[in-house]
Order: sequence, then structure tokens, then C-alpha cells
Amino acid sequence: MGISFFLLMLLLCAEFAHAQTCFTASDMDEPTRTALVNTAKRYFDMAARGDSATLRQNSIPSVASDFSSIETVIKDNQANLSGAPATPRPPFLLKAEGTAPLPHAEFLCGVFGKVGQTADSAVFEIPNLPPGSYGIVTLDVPTAKQKYAVSFVLQQEGKDWKIGGLYVKEMQIAGHDGNWFADHARAFKAKAETHNAWFYYMEARDLLVPVSFMYTQITDKLADEAEAAKPADLPAAGKTVDLAAAGKTFRVTAMFPVVVKQDFDLVAKYQSADVSNTTQTFQDNTAVMKALVAKYPELRDAFDGIVARAVEPSGRDYGSLLPMKDIK
Repeated sequence: MGISFFLLMLLLCAEFAHAQTCFTASDMDEPTRTALVNTAKRYFDMAARGDSATLRQNSIPSVASDFSSIETVIKDNQANLSGAPATPRPPFLLKAEGTAPLPHAEFLCGVFGKVGQTADSAVFEIPNLPPGSYGIVTLDVPTAKQKYAVSFVLQQEGKDWKIGGLYVKEMQIAGHDGNWFADHARAFKAKAETHNAWFYYMEARDLLVPVSFMYTQITDKLADEAEAAKPADLPAAGKTVDLAAAGKTFRVTAMFPVVVKQDFDLVAKYQSADVSNTTQTFQDNTAVMKALVAKYPELRDAFDGIVARAVEPSGRDYGSLLPMKDIK
């Protein structure tokens, strides 16, 4: 009985492993590799021209039926991408097998070593992915002001590759890339400024991949470094942090970095019963910002400003931004 159960588990594990397969550029055949790259370049040219209508026609039905978010991305970035050179990175081919969407699809791409990822490997984690063949192609687009990564998720329909997702990402903040933020995170960590280190590790990880659902050897290493420096007094996993200010106690639910234009700011969300009185809420936001800097004075060395967002139980919120120099 024990042997049968063991064999059953092996079969189940083998079936699970084959349900999600990734091919790197060197693994896939030349026609597939060429088709993915050329399709992404063609769609990029459409985006750079602002041709949303044709892009929508070349999207999978679920995307085409609600194209507003991609259309907004195209409109917001068309001026920056127009006329800029686009160099494709080696593509990835993902195959999801089965008859129902995978709740948590995980694709291991390339060669892995004894301790995990190698320099040429990657992992993609995509929730609720329907069965099918998918291509992920990223194009590097340098401009005079910024470096962009434009990524397409393509789904195969017959002989065609249709758009399943479009991501345009700035790869620098005020001229600083992910490696710069990683170096500064380590410097903050060495000075025992663990809050600054934690947030800079977060930003470094974000800037070092073109899409948030991609993981590499570098991002895995950063995650390990960040976890070793993670402060215990930050809100996380449902745990709130209390801030006393202006005769009140504010419960902070989340803190994370954000880019506002080319400023690197810190967002703090906190619970509020009602944000309809914007004058009072602005005063509360200001009190929260002052209390945050008083509690974590090191933040002055790392951020250009603070954004406080009061959030009602309904989810409605009201935010305020102050430059760090104005928080006294």
C-alpha cells in the first residue's frame, strides 16, 4: 500500500511539472523564436504610432473586450516611444497544459543550479492562467530622457500571436537604475538604517525586471538580502503600526516607495472612518507624515517626500503629498 501511494505521488508530481513548461530562446525552434520577436516588434511599432485600434484587433478576446487599460498605457507613453529604437531581448515561450486555468502557474526557465537560479535563468509566476502557449518578449527602448522596457505577453491563436498583455516600464528614477538602488540599500543596511534599506531593496528589485511577475538570480539574491534587513516594526501581512499624532492614534496599514514624476517618495496608508471632510483629512494626513518622520528620522536621508493616504473601510481614500523639506 505504501509503495502504491509513493508511486502515485511521483506520478502526480511529474504531471504537475509537465503542466507548466518554459522554453528559453536557445530551447525553442527558430521559426517560433523569429515569430515571437517579429510580432513584438510589429506591435511595438503600432504602440509607438498610437495605433490602439489595430492593437485591439490583434488582442485575445478577453483583452479586446476591455482594452481601456492598455489604451491608457499607449496614450501615456506614445510620445516617449515614438521614433525611439527598440532592441528585443531573447524571448520566452511558456506552455500551460490542462483543461482549466492554473490558479498559480509557475514557469522555471533555463538551467537551475544546486542553490537555485543561475545567471541565465528566470521564473515567471502568473495567477489564474488559462491553458495555452504564451510568449513573453521584452524590448529595451532607450530615449534621451529615460530607459524603457516594453513587454508583450503574447498568446498563440492558430498560427498567430495575439496580445494578452502590454507593459511599459521606466527602468530608471532620476537617472538611477536598479543596481544603484541595490548599492544604496546595502549602504543603508551597513549604517543600521534598516527601514531605508528595506524600501530601497524593494525599488531595486522592481527596477531590475521588466515585469513584476518575473524573478531572476539577481532579484532572488536581493530578496534574501532584504529579508535579512527587514525591520520588525513595519506594517505587513495584516499587522498595523500605531502612530500617535495630533491627539489621535493612526493605524498605518501599508508603507511602500513610489515614483512621483522623478521624485522618490514614500507612501503610508492608514485607516480612516471617513474622508469626506477633505480639510480635516488633509490635517490628519499632515499629522501622519510628521509622525512618520519623527518615528523614523532616517527617512529624511532616503526620500524626496511623503504621501499619506487615508483609507475608508469602503476603500475610498484621500491622499496628500509633502516634500520632505516641508515636513517639520
